Amino acid sequence: MSPRRAPEDRAPSQVDVARLAGVSAQTVSRVMSGLDNVRPDTARRVHSAVEQLGYRVHAAAASLASGRTRILGVIVVSTDRYSSAALGVGIEQAAAANGYTVTTAAVADHASTDAFLDAFDRLERQGAEGIVLGVPIELDSPSMRTRTQRTPATRTDRVTLETGAPLAVDQNEIARLAVEHLLDLGHQTVWHVSGDEYWAETVQRRQVWEQVLIERGITPPPVIPGDWTPESGYRAGRTIAAIPGATAVFVSSDEMAFGVIRALHEAGRNVPEEVSVVSVDDIALAAYASPALTTVRQPFEALGRAAALRLIAEIEGTDPVGDIPPITPTLVVRSSTAPPPA
Repeated sequence: MSPRRAPEDRAPSQVDVARLAGVSAQTVSRVMSGLDNVRPDTARRVHSAVEQLGYRVHAAAASLASGRTRILGVIVVSTDRYSSAALGVGIEQAAAANGYTVTTAAVADHASTDAFLDAFDRLERQGAEGIVLGVPIELDSPSMRTRTQRTPATRTDRVTLETGAPLAVDQNEIARLAVEHLLDLGHQTVWHVSGDEYWAETVQRRQVWEQVLIERGITPPPVIPGDWTPESGYRAGRTIAAIPGATAVFVSSDEMAFGVIRALHEAGRNVPEEVSVVSVDDIALAAYASPALTTVRQPFEALGRAAALRLIAEIEGTDPVGDIPPITPTLVVRSSTAPPPA
């Protein structure tokens, strides 16, 4: 008589797997938990039965049995920026490769510190064993330190896996690459469309833009404010179009650069023949803009993977696993930059 299969009107259970494999339910549990105190031929029979039945481990039951949830929490700012989505992809990839799932808590743009703390508490209640802080502000407060002492946490601007290393994408290098590219083409000065002042990277990029100009003996022109959206870029582009001597602009994100280019085009200022535009991020659409956008690439997915792998290593008490490609900004030269008009 062949072993009984699970009835078609319900999902297969651990008991069904045990019957088909000819072992006990406890043995199935040990195999599915990855324990090594099971004979290889027995483990093979269990895995074969799992495949035949289409059995899937119930996460809640597994957590009760092991005392582990294998959940990573992620706190993000509620935004439609490409960078946030790409960062999430990297976190999900690293989590899945190491047997973790991801749950996310979103907070409003310009949220208070209390809102971030509430999000942290919410993820803890959902069983997160560690939390990735994908937020733009420093949270070095006694309240946050208390939380990270009980639940491991890491920030997404940490990009190496060595404990205690200075971990941030080099925003100074991003700005330097962009501004020096335009000056090396022969432009006499570079205007700057900044990001949202709420974000630390906005301040860093603006400071280095000013520094590079001063190093070249150039007085920085006024900053043109933006807020990361294409609409703010469009408004900035209208301002630049009205400045006859403006031939080069450093825009703090690709999405804003799309708005800048649209406004320049409507004003009859050709890019790059009259105005060169360089931006930051290298989102998927940058290569297909008209003209194709010169930009400084940020490796968002690699950054998300690095943050997740670092966090998993801290949770497991092990060395980080997985290969992380170099996480450095790269200038990608396309068609939106050229020497200034004669």
